Amino acid sequence: MLSRFIISTLAAVLLPFTNSTALAEDSKEKAASVTEEDGKHFDAEGNPTFKIENGIVDWYTFNGYRRYHADCHVCHGPDGEGSSYAPALAKTMKNVDYGTFLSIVAEGRKSVVGGKEVVMPAFGDNKNVYCYLDDIYIYLRARAVDAAPRGRPPKKANKPEAATAYEASCMGG
Repeated sequence: MLSRFIISTLAAVLLPFTNSTALAEDSKEKAASVTEEDGKHFDAEGNPTFKIENGIVDWYTFNGYRRYHADCHVCHGPDGEGSSYAPALAKTMKNVDYGTFLSIVAEGRKSVVGGKEVVMPAFGDNKNVYCYLDDIYIYLRARAVDAAPRGRPPKKANKPEAATAYEASCMGG
């Protein structure tokens, strides 16, 4: 319960700092990495993003692929392509900003589509998801702008020490 509170609070704090045109369509140019810190890349607005050069994906994009396929693809389909059960995130992520993504994943969402209630469960208590929210966001962002192809990335950068330290801290190790 405390972890859900922390993630919800983080989302609430970050929401005002996200792009004011929250639903503006993401593009490769907008998603471009302009800064890097400890192996993690950020766009011009300070949102986590991917870096793919010469077919080599950064660690966080690769790990996002792994984490997405561990927990999210069951509903949202392989590679974010969707299913009869949940939307294609590889398409809808073009219009979802970072703060909204954090909020939806942590707190869940209920809506009515075609007269039917659909539910995205809350994952704020699931360490296998919330410890890797940035990674999953980065991967889906790369898929949304066609920077990352379908399937497991064939080449990846090494895992940064900062990622190892954060993971140990978040997972309680």
